[in-house]
Amino acid sequence: MKLFTRIIGAVLLSATALFAHAQTPSEYQLGPGDIIKITVFQNPDLTTEARVSEASMITFPLVGSVQVGGLSVQAAELRIAKALKDGGFVQQAQVNVLPVQIRGSQVAVLGQVNRPGRFPLETSNTRLSDMLAIAGGISNAGSDVVLITGVRSGKAFRKTVDIASMYLNGNTADDILLAGGDTLYVHRAPMFFIYGEVQRPGTFRVERDMTLMQGLATGGGLTLRGTQRGITVHRRNAEGKVSSFKPGMDDKLQADDVIYVQESLF
Repeated sequence: MKLFTRIIGAVLLSATALFAHAQTPSEYQLGPGDIIKITVFQNPDLTTEARVSEASMITFPLVGSVQVGGLSVQAAELRIAKALKDGGFVQQAQVNVLPVQIRGSQVAVLGQVNRPGRFPLETSNTRLSDMLAIAGGISNAGSDVVLITGVRSGKAFRKTVDIASMYLNGNTADDILLAGGDTLYVHRAPMFFIYGEVQRPGTFRVERDMTLMQGLATGGGLTLRGTQRGITVHRRNAEGKVSSFKPGMDDKLQADDVIYVQESLF
């Protein structure tokens, strides 16, 4: 009867471990701030909930400090089991590690996304596109360009990626692998302003390669009193000085352009 009970217990423990690993991919590496629950089969007194310190260590009964930071869940289980065996405490330890809170390997997503926040790197091959999807994608007010900052090989890392070009031109190399501590920032999309004799004056997004004619159409077109001869564009140069000019209908719009449509005199 005791043997049967031990077999059933082992089966249940194995099922629990499989479920835990299904919820947390084994590729995920534990990091500082993570909270894990550790159980040892047939040793309930050793059940522990521990936080991974900034030095990547946890404190475990009997064996003291154990370094688990940078290890996968499975590797951490093996290391704790080895520490118990080497200390002569449990010879054939069956250790189960279950992450309770994942805080170590996180990426911050800021700016014009639908769900900004901090998100864990649940696998070691999480790419830029994956993280944008986790954050709900770029919002309607967001730019096509994403700024990534972080640390690589101990040095500051900074890269800008044009998401639209990445897909339209097949630049898959720009879909980079992310690392813990990275920050993604999506700035607001470039805007232009239109007022005067148009149907719908206001502020609108500058689409890629947008012309003045397309900008006027976005504003609903001219009113009955408006005239194409009375269109003026006010534009700020790199020095911050604003100048005005009479544009052609096929001229490209730029960020922060102000379009004014005058009333026809006749």
